[in-house]
Amino acid sequence: MATTIKGPAIFLAQFIGDDAPFNNLKDICKWASNYGYKAIQLPTNDERFIDLKKAAESKTYADEIKGLVKESGLEISELSTHLQGQLVAVNPAFDELFDGFAPEKLRKNPKDRTAWAIQQLKYGAQASKNLGLNASVTFSGSLMWHTVYPWPQRPAGLVNDAFTELAKRWKPILDIYDECGVDLCYETHAGEDLHDGVTYERFLDHVNQHPRACLLYDPSHFILQCLDYLAFIDIYHERIKMFHVKDAEFNPTGKQGVYGGYEDWVNRAGRFRSLGDGQVDFKAIFSKMAQYDYKGWAVLEWECALKHPEDGAREGAEFIKNHIIRVTERAFDDFVSVGTDKNLNKRILGL
Repeated sequence: MATTIKGPAIFLAQFIGDDAPFNNLKDICKWASNYGYKAIQLPTNDERFIDLKKAAESKTYADEIKGLVKESGLEISELSTHLQGQLVAVNPAFDELFDGFAPEKLRKNPKDRTAWAIQQLKYGAQASKNLGLNASVTFSGSLMWHTVYPWPQRPAGLVNDAFTELAKRWKPILDIYDECGVDLCYETHAGEDLHDGVTYERFLDHVNQHPRACLLYDPSHFILQCLDYLAFIDIYHERIKMFHVKDAEFNPTGKQGVYGGYEDWVNRAGRFRSLGDGQVDFKAIFSKMAQYDYKGWAVLEWECALKHPEDGAREGAEFIKNHIIRVTERAFDDFVSVGTDKNLNKRILGL
């Protein structure tokens, strides 16, 4: 039987802040529930919301977190280790920029920072297991983003060497996720070595087609790359285990295209928008997800250059709810079915 997508859920990362109700798990869950969300996707880099190490090591603590979320009528859809995953692979050119993702004591110490990030990902696997979750999302990090559109040309063998090293770092992590029964879903994203289908397939080749190396599908990043985001589902649906519902638009001009001219978000040709305000064909996406029996959550990720976040969250819950297709349990023309009759079939075929 086909599966109806679960939702709406909301990714909390862009809403967490220092003011109530966004500064603690209990209050932000009440806020999300009041907008009609059924689940939260939980970032793991802020101990006000979850202590990842403790959730990995204590089933009792994990149950307490689940119970606190359940008090608001919600559940946890998945854990996010985006920022920690970014730190699994950082080119030295980006060390200072990404140091802010790590605890202060690890800054200006790339070796220890990487070791910490890898351990964080391993905690994410065990914490997901303790929470009863079957998928988690992360970034791949990047060793060679600075060569994405190279001049001068990349030296021979550079790409293979980069993906060999990337796989060396991620393969042991993926094995831990496999032991825990959790799919690790990479968000294919600008700035990551895994940013489209080709790079994802390169990575799969280097990790021996690892069964837990899966995908989070986010069409907004593909709008900005001018990639066919519907065909992406056709190609990779068996690996898509998570879904960010995020809108975007790409409006090139005579002055500006994909690279954005170093403009801020408001003035870029490609920019993220609140749901329904961009160019993504979500009717087609939700149809394909239903067609391919996607079994996960539809999770709002809000990133808009123009609209207030609370308006985006309020409108997003209803938008997702209205796009979820309640899949049918029977064919529309069953009423004219003549049943199974092998003799009839033979007569129709002239046999």
